[in-house]
Amino acid sequence: MSFLLGAPSARVILLTGPSGSGKSSLAARTGLPVLRLDDFYKEGTDASLPQLPDGGGADWDSPLSWDAAAALAAVEELCRTGRTAVPEYDLASSSRVGEGKLELARAPLFIAEGIFAAEIVAGCRAAGVLADALCLRGRATTTFRRRLLRDLREARKPAGYLVRRGLRLLRAERSVVARQTALGAYACAKPEALARIAAADGAGARAA
Repeated sequence: MSFLLGAPSARVILLTGPSGSGKSSLAARTGLPVLRLDDFYKEGTDASLPQLPDGGGADWDSPLSWDAAAALAAVEELCRTGRTAVPEYDLASSSRVGEGKLELARAPLFIAEGIFAAEIVAGCRAAGVLADALCLRGRATTTFRRRLLRDLREARKPAGYLVRRGLRLLRAERSVVARQTALGAYACAKPEALARIAAADGAGARAA
């Protein structure tokens, strides 16, 4: 049961997919409010962070590196009150550097996007706030190239680490998509994702 009472005034579309699949750019194209779920990463000093088996440090691609409970609470609060506080996370330093606020301005629908968004599909459905859950799927080689160029440009981590991570994720991409779909996200390419989001947006506008 949700800790927030009352019927939701908005619903959420969870948008997931492998790192570099284009979630952020697609979310921006919709014009809907966007909650960045990657800002709910745990801090680098958190003792509960999972570690890579090769001793290469924290495994930031494990769902255990992410605060699912805090992310779900923020989604629910947005749906029921139209506003929530969100952390500001710096990937380069693996730390929270501040806090911001997100307000829906009475929008009946918003997108929550991030590589672990599928982890809260069941929670959002149980709370009665889920409009749809989508997993962006494309060519693994294209995702690898886009991810590496982005991460190097933004200096998210040292270059050597980013290359090793990129190759690891390239090999794991099929299993990543399989896990996200098993958790309830519908796998599709960008055109179909945009069409489903537009349909949900239209339904939300008619119900408002």
